[in-house]
Amino acid sequence: MTEPTERPWLNAELPVEERVELLLAEMTLEEKAGLFFQTMIVMGEGGELSEGDSAFGIPSNREYVVERHMNHFNLLGVAPKASDIAAWHNRLQELAASTRLGIPVSLSTDPRHSFSDNPGATMFAGPFSQWPEPLGLAATRDAELVQRFGDIARQEYTAVGIRVALHPQVDLATEPRWARQLQTFGEDAALAGELGAAYVRGFQGASFGPGSVSTMTKHFPGGGPQKDGEDPHFDYGREQVYPGDNFEHHLLPFEDIFAAGGRQIMPYYGMPVGTQYEEVGFGFNKDVLTGLLRERFGFDGIVCTDWGLVTDQPIMGADFAARAWGVEHLTPAERMVKILDAGADQFGGESETAMLIELVRSGEVSEERLDVSARRLLREKFALGLFENPYVDVAAADAIVGSAEFRAAGEQAQRASIAVLSNDGVLPLRAGLKLYVEGIDSEVAARYGEVVATPQEADAAILRLQAPYEQRATMFENFFHAGSLDFPEEVVAHVAEVAASVPTVVDMFLDRPAVLGPLVDRASAVVANWGANAGALLDVLTGQASATGKLPFDVPRSMAAVEASRPDVPFDTADPLFRFGHGLSL
Repeated sequence: MTEPTERPWLNAELPVEERVELLLAEMTLEEKAGLFFQTMIVMGEGGELSEGDSAFGIPSNREYVVERHMNHFNLLGVAPKASDIAAWHNRLQELAASTRLGIPVSLSTDPRHSFSDNPGATMFAGPFSQWPEPLGLAATRDAELVQRFGDIARQEYTAVGIRVALHPQVDLATEPRWARQLQTFGEDAALAGELGAAYVRGFQGASFGPGSVSTMTKHFPGGGPQKDGEDPHFDYGREQVYPGDNFEHHLLPFEDIFAAGGRQIMPYYGMPVGTQYEEVGFGFNKDVLTGLLRERFGFDGIVCTDWGLVTDQPIMGADFAARAWGVEHLTPAERMVKILDAGADQFGGESETAMLIELVRSGEVSEERLDVSARRLLREKFALGLFENPYVDVAAADAIVGSAEFRAAGEQAQRASIAVLSNDGVLPLRAGLKLYVEGIDSEVAARYGEVVATPQEADAAILRLQAPYEQRATMFENFFHAGSLDFPEEVVAHVAEVAASVPTVVDMFLDRPAVLGPLVDRASAVVANWGANAGALLDVLTGQASATGKLPFDVPRSMAAVEASRPDVPFDTADPLFRFGHGLSL
């Protein structure tokens, strides 16, 4: 490594602020501009550097790091082994070290410890230990468990070089149709704040430093109150509405995050309608980012926009416009100016460094303004210890990530999160029953009873189902489950047919609070999960593990009640079928 006399900012004995200033003074405009972009990056096979991914419009690792001077990246995709991620990460850091200033890479990720795969929100767990989704963590009502999860995830992330978590998500699930509530802690502000703070403490550790993962909490100032429950990834979901005049309520969980020391914030795509704030997306919104976040709450950490606010980009074979809600008329360059003026530090999902450089050269953005954000971004790299040692131990990665201890902890959390919503006495299932199953591997089910081919042969049936959602036009849209919460007639008819032959248990992946009444009326028992493998489910259904999960939201009685409720007000659907906190013991 180059001696500190040549690169004095590498002298770890100096205060961080002094090191930041020494490095900043050496940086060219092009090198400063590279700090401002955090976008998706992909790995090559077997831990090698990548030439890019045309499906997502992602260039090569070398183009990002060497040509565009970028050093903040969101890792897209999974690898079979943790050591592959670690080896690729080290090669990426070697590439960064070969540049003029040797600024190390900060690698981030969306959640990757659960069961869902949405390239706009989460990743499959792959080699990592597998836990319930955040809604499932909320169903445990256990802040100590959530902090333990954060601590385990921190150890697994750091083992492969991931140092920034693009989570937790403390939006409130006050609009039952909203597509993003699976990654929230539910409908209750106090619970979301308590668990969000525990999550941050687990990831960042007792003191922030070289062993920490920096958390980027989202989506300020709360992304739950979506008009008709549509998501602002898409133009038809751009409006956030507050008919209950309840804007302030959605800020409550963020106060707990700030108190816990959360380091970074991501504003949401949505634009507030009918409030005191400018009707533009939160990433462009000076009233919100400077007025609320910086001035009222005193937040001086990093603010990174959500992905794709500036330029139009193809996703999975379809063209999507920039999520420039309320400022669609502005040019991409003008959008950049407005984002910086609002108080953000980074452009999420963007890589047009030349555009920012030209804005400075033309005088539309001052270099002094760049320096304000550059200091925050560099400070975080120094605090994480990346300048001292950006590399990880490849040989140790496979032993740490997905270890037996960590997987056991994840499975225990899965069991603890399962909520029994109704039960006519069929549960717990007796040992040795003849079981008819759908959605469960027969080899797993065979550990709990004799698996039979038809309901007519069985003593009990177990059906695993997904909460309903409407099909949309593109592949990417269908990762976001939206629309009606009513089950299709054929699903209800199938449950009724099986239940007519045998006592039937329906297990529902409840990523949104579906209208469950028609199934509750027909099945002998209905249970809810938010990410649990078949073994964890069957342990609960057979009484080998206690049923302890509690609903993290109300379950509505009808779509009419949902449509009549106010999307910014919690627990506002009339006469819900099941209340927040409901969960039977076995």
